[in-house]
Amino acid sequence: MPVYRDEAVVLRTHKLGEADRIVTLLTRRHGKIRAVAKGVRRTASKFGARLEPFMVADLQLYEGRTLDVITQAESLGSYGADISQDYAAYTAANAMVETADRVTEAEGSLQQYLLLVGALRSLARREHGPTLTLDSYLLRSLSLAGWAPSFLDCARCAREGSHTAVVVQLGGVVCDECAPPGAPRIDPSTIGLLGALLTGDWAHAEQAGDRDRNQASGIIAAYTQWHLERGLRSLPHVTREPAPK
Repeated sequence: MPVYRDEAVVLRTHKLGEADRIVTLLTRRHGKIRAVAKGVRRTASKFGARLEPFMVADLQLYEGRTLDVITQAESLGSYGADISQDYAAYTAANAMVETADRVTEAEGSLQQYLLLVGALRSLARREHGPTLTLDSYLLRSLSLAGWAPSFLDCARCAREGSHTAVVVQLGGVVCDECAPPGAPRIDPSTIGLLGALLTGDWAHAEQAGDRDRNQASGIIAAYTQWHLERGLRSLPHVTREPAPK
């Protein structure tokens, strides 16, 4: 049977039999795959800890009839332990891997892989607040999947901004002419934060206050739920930490 190697981040695991696990992986070159890790639930397993959610590993696998089989695993990023020590980071990471699972398929997803690994690394290192990291990840992941929002020009007619009406079903901010009756209006500072999270302008994002962060998180959650059609099960459990004073 063909043997291959690839880098992968663990999205989720399921028990199989008495000692095995089915591991869902987002790989660097093979997209999303499901593979069996045999014997990893035994205490003597050599690589069970390397195949926990949020971990990044260099894997050797061989192609099976229905599921591939993991035969080797070398750690590349041990992010799981550091993330699990902080509840806000842990809930954010769960929402990230669930999103990655939903937006990627079997074909190559290199950009989604690099985005997820970078976001998990940032959470583990506490580079930014978990809420900001998650919100930025969601916007970028949806953009890579083909659902890029507009937070400057009108998402419907492309009229140059700035605009204050937001309609997630239309793709972001819309001008007064395109805004349906009752469309919610948000502060320009919140729109600025949304744009900063989308582009990775962390200096701008980290200066935002609680009101803007809460508004932005609500809009991003609604935008994510709309495009993924089925709600993310992990999103309601995300802990939103306040902005630093």
